[in-house]
Amino acid sequence: MDSDQTNALFTIGLIVNPVAGTGGPRGEKGSDHLPPPETGQVARAMERARRTLGALAPDVAHLRFVTCPGSMGEALLAESGFDFRVEGTLEPGPTSARDTRRLAARLCDRGIDLLLFAGGDGTARDICSAVPPGQAVLGIPAGVKMHSGVFAVNPEAAGQIVRRLVAGDLVDLRERDVRDIDEEAFRRGSVRARHYGEMQVPEAGHFVQRVKESGREVEALVLDDIAAEVLETMDNDALYIIGPGTTTRAVTEALGVEGTLLGVDLVLHGELVAADVDAGRIESALDRAPRAVIVVTPIGGQGVLFGRGNQQLTPAVLRRVGRDNLLVLATKTKITELGGRPLLLDTDDPALDRAYSGLIRVVTGYRDSILYPLSAG
Repeated sequence: MDSDQTNALFTIGLIVNPVAGTGGPRGEKGSDHLPPPETGQVARAMERARRTLGALAPDVAHLRFVTCPGSMGEALLAESGFDFRVEGTLEPGPTSARDTRRLAARLCDRGIDLLLFAGGDGTARDICSAVPPGQAVLGIPAGVKMHSGVFAVNPEAAGQIVRRLVAGDLVDLRERDVRDIDEEAFRRGSVRARHYGEMQVPEAGHFVQRVKESGREVEALVLDDIAAEVLETMDNDALYIIGPGTTTRAVTEALGVEGTLLGVDLVLHGELVAADVDAGRIESALDRAPRAVIVVTPIGGQGVLFGRGNQQLTPAVLRRVGRDNLLVLATKTKITELGGRPLLLDTDDPALDRAYSGLIRVVTGYRDSILYPLSAG
């Protein structure tokens, strides 16, 4: 649909980064260096943007989109039923960060009310460098790295924020940080985050995630207590799938194995089976394991349990392991900093997110645990 109508009440610029998130299931620490998805492969960013458009369907008569050519927006809107027009051109071949910057500036020049983009931190920093001050921007989380505070907690939440704007509800507009990390350093186990600026982000309720906060202030004694609890209750015959983070790293250190801070490790009989594995390697290990346990910790400040930085734990893996075999670890400081907000699920499978929602046990120390809400957002 490509109409010349101009009677829409709310105009949205839409940018999709077709490369965003492709590295997650493979255990990559980002997607900036990767080629576009192969022909026939569904791009993660496109699928998540499709979910946002689905949440906006009730307001189809009140929305008009301005978007980019081809896989950067046009292909998605062509199947959606929304009124839209295409701006700019793309050269043949893979899209680039330069395309994102150039087209973001062009869409903003066309007088949009909100720039909606699907991507990760790399996409956010490109857009931040291109949009004029005061332009409202909202991210649909679709990348491997999402440390910035400009993303909705999940694709449906992005749609709900837009719907509130369309309805004329009082929606706050706040400056939120754009941050990104050095992927090469990240792959070597070093986190080098950098602040790239701020963007104006509409916020309503708990629909927007916070900037990722460091957990470095947590005392080693608390982590030792958590690790001691895990080791004491370990099933020696179970495969332990240990997710990234400082808290979970304490478990591998207590076992005396060389795990990875930023990847997913496999442990069986107290020994390291494989480090920094991808989704395929996890599935292969599950084929041979009579039982498996996933050990994870939420991201500090955000509370996201699945869907940020641990996308190797795919919906297929989570379904095979089962909710009853999730072992969630967090210090009480990390939980308190959430201010009563629930832990969040954003697995790319809304049905799974709903099924996993509810109160879940969180190990907070030695023989010390709490029940805390886990939500699809």
